[in-house]
Amino acid sequence: MSEFHELYQRHYRDVYRFALFLTGNAATAEDLAADTFVRAWVARDRIHQPTVRAYLLTIARNLHRDQLRQAKPMQELDECTPDPHPGVDVQTQHRFTLEAVRAKLQAVPSGDRRAFLMFIARGMSYSEIAATLGVSVGAVKSRIFRAREAVLNSGIDRPLEGESQ
Repeated sequence: MSEFHELYQRHYRDVYRFALFLTGNAATAEDLAADTFVRAWVARDRIHQPTVRAYLLTIARNLHRDQLRQAKPMQELDECTPDPHPGVDVQTQHRFTLEAVRAKLQAVPSGDRRAFLMFIARGMSYSEIAATLGVSVGAVKSRIFRAREAVLNSGIDRPLEGESQ
């Protein structure tokens, strides 16, 4: 009991300040700090002295997150609530376009395709790609350009804005 009292005395101010930072309200911060130490008391056998401060602050953060989740009102769904996802027709068109792009990528030489995919899919820089492939930055730029041209000039048709299919 006295060990936990010492722990409380030593770390209460830090936990309270952190709770105040999270909540922005002194009364709510006091409640959050108190709840944190209640949780710590229940789990006192799992507390390791070198990490006790981090453990307490993690408890406070998690309790705060739980309070935010509970406070968020649920939106009622009715017939007029719009679906934020694209319709089936748009999803189907995207699937066909993706399949066409994949098919065209298979026709691109492997060195160009690898550089292009590292740039597009992985977001790697030209110098990172050059180091990975063991080529110059100029060679990487050429490979990406050739791959991009092969895909874009491949006959994959996208309807222009305002055109119907």
